[in-house]
Amino acid sequence: MKRSSTLVAKALVIALLFRTFLYQPFSLPTASMQRTMMIGDYFVADKFIWGFGPHSFPIPVPFHGRIFGRSPSVGDIAVFYNETSGQDYIKRVIGLPGDHIQMKEGRLWINGKMVDRKFIEDSTDTDDQNNKVPVKVYMETLPNGVQHLIQEISDDQPLDNTGEYVVPPGHYFMMGDNRDRSADSRILSDVGYVPAEDLEGKAEFRFFSIRNDLPPWQIWNWPNNIMLNRMFQSVYTNNP
Repeated sequence: MKRSSTLVAKALVIALLFRTFLYQPFSLPTASMQRTMMIGDYFVADKFIWGFGPHSFPIPVPFHGRIFGRSPSVGDIAVFYNETSGQDYIKRVIGLPGDHIQMKEGRLWINGKMVDRKFIEDSTDTDDQNNKVPVKVYMETLPNGVQHLIQEISDDQPLDNTGEYVVPPGHYFMMGDNRDRSADSRILSDVGYVPAEDLEGKAEFRFFSIRNDLPPWQIWNWPNNIMLNRMFQSVYTNNP
């Protein structure tokens, strides 16, 4: 019995260390990243690639800055701690320190140049309250060549025309791929510029996905709701 207890304790310690320093699972509760990441997607984030900040650990550690790792790139999908809400957010890195970001008539501008987008199809977006709206799906190509899908209700929504944002040193500008249904860095009083020390990890790999955000432990719901076509793939795989 003592040997079994010791093995269980060691397994728990190893799992905690793995979750803290290497990979941590997350789920997506809102529509802000659809359709790149859908409500009901479960994915792992690389904790080591960008190093460690105060919110990288199960209990926040009282220090400032980051240790180890490198800086994110434009186009990366980041998990970060939002200081206003006290919750983890998942958004895409759009601006690096010193970048100039602006929305004009629904189009994204980075450092004075309009980001290219290509129309893919008309579709319908469903949020976490089961509210459905028609959207247009585009393939957006960021200045470094990263391509990803975005959704737009229209080009005249509240956050489709903004002033110019200048990303401060040590901060990043984040946006949701579901542009008109995302609270992100465009709202300075809510998300705003994200400090580097609030980064928790880079989203990498989707391992499970179920419709309507059903609890994954309800195995009896799997046959009609599990989304096999979204499982076991990189979150950077585009699915038009």
